[in-house]
Amino acid sequence: MIEAERKAVVRDAERVLATLETTMDGPGRAEVYQDTYYDLPGALLDAEGRELRVRTVHGRDGARTVLTYKGGVVDEASGSKSESETEVADTGAIHDIVRGLGYQPLIRFEKHCRNYSTTLGGRQILVTLVRVPEIDGTWLEVETQATEDDLGDALDTVWRVMADLGIDEGDLTTELYTDAVRAARG
Repeated sequence: MIEAERKAVVRDAERVLATLETTMDGPGRAEVYQDTYYDLPGALLDAEGRELRVRTVHGRDGARTVLTYKGGVVDEASGSKSESETEVADTGAIHDIVRGLGYQPLIRFEKHCRNYSTTLGGRQILVTLVRVPEIDGTWLEVETQATEDDLGDALDTVWRVMADLGIDEGDLTTELYTDAVRAARG
């Protein structure tokens, strides 16, 4: 599957938050993501735009860990990538397995998120308001799942959600959090 996603810089976070709280299918879920990105020696995945990530999500109902692999970019304008992920039962074990296979931690950081769900045009949509403590700003991510055949329609649906939230096309970005955190750390 492809994660059809767009990301934007949010200029008025309070207004977007208020709109999300009144227009989505229920109140937002506050969650903290602890992300560790792994790579092979020589940063081969990073050089090809691929990602291997272990994410532990801490929320009101406890914690869960997800292993994610993202392939290279399939849509340059949005930065959308193919994605495979699975929930894992033992956080420590998955880190040990990944390292045992020869992958090394590339970067670790936290994302503070408020997640919302909605359905539009028959698609399940995840809308996330994001802050990363190490970098200035607030971002909005809107995503849904797509196949290669319906990626264009999926991205149109994602953009409709963003436009309804008052996001301008000039606020869209494909910058990766990993790159922004690396730049902030010097």
